[in-house]
Amino acid sequence: MKHLLNTLFITTQGVWLSLKGENVVIHLDKEHSQKIPIHLMESILCFGRVNATPPVMGFCAEKGVPISFFDEQGRYIARVDGPVRGNVLLRRQQYRLADDKSASSAIARNILLAKIANSRSVLMRFARESGDESSTLTSAIKYLGYLTKDLRKDDSLEVLRGKEGDAARTYFGVFDNMILSQKEHFRFTDRSRRPPMDEVNAMLSFIYSVLSSDIAAALEGVGLDPAVGYLHKDRPGRPSLALDLMEEFRSWLADRLVLSLINRKQINPEGFSRSETGSVLMNEETRKTLIAAWQARKQEELTHPYINEKMRIGLVPHIQARLLARYIRGDLTEYPPYVWK
Repeated sequence: MKHLLNTLFITTQGVWLSLKGENVVIHLDKEHSQKIPIHLMESILCFGRVNATPPVMGFCAEKGVPISFFDEQGRYIARVDGPVRGNVLLRRQQYRLADDKSASSAIARNILLAKIANSRSVLMRFARESGDESSTLTSAIKYLGYLTKDLRKDDSLEVLRGKEGDAARTYFGVFDNMILSQKEHFRFTDRSRRPPMDEVNAMLSFIYSVLSSDIAAALEGVGLDPAVGYLHKDRPGRPSLALDLMEEFRSWLADRLVLSLINRKQINPEGFSRSETGSVLMNEETRKTLIAAWQARKQEELTHPYINEKMRIGLVPHIQARLLARYIRGDLTEYPPYVWK
């Protein structure tokens, strides 16, 4: 259980919530409980086996404190809310900003600043820990540093997307340098998505899909529409806003996980096969290994640089979704993206 940004995060399994007066009572077990006044909370997020009595759900809905339920892996299940008040206003403002190119550029720029800074930090940490001071890696680090400064210009969305493309090509251009073992089986030449044409791309695409789902769930939990973004264009069936926020997490969370599994030989080449079209597929055992590693990674703790609170990595997307919602509502002067350190 953790109280962040006036949001109560409940991750302890078996907890149940009840109502006493104007307080939410969190029952940890038969003997221990904790009371929190309803007026101190903006929302409640419950993960896994967390129960809530009808009276507490009704009272929270009446007071405008929604309760969102997720499974233990963070997938969105449902949200208990009262008569529509804040959500429709929040979403309408979200849509207005998405239709405003200048407003969209401001959000996209901050997201890209974090993405490129995080990609650069991953390369710098690898260079430091491995002792790799090759000219290609050094050049990539320098160019990403230049792009980070260049992004601060008041550019249009199309220009920002072009710079994002430059950054991605630079970063993935040296990605193979960070693969240190099993090089005869795990090589990376370029990013291939649909379909993935090698084992590394197959793993990246799988983890990106899981990450996208987690972020979409976090956005649903705060009342934002995952389909309407700012950096990524709208397309039917695409969670554009989830893909926007995912840019802050790709390199330091998803990519480093894949690299770690390869370099520690926790993934083996026998777990992949090639289809008649040339695409690479993972078997069930490999997918299970990836999912287990992903869930374990989400349990690790870090200190969020903006709110200066220690938390599990799995809660960071929910914090970023809440910060974005606050910016959209006008409570913050700009959106603070997640910068990995």
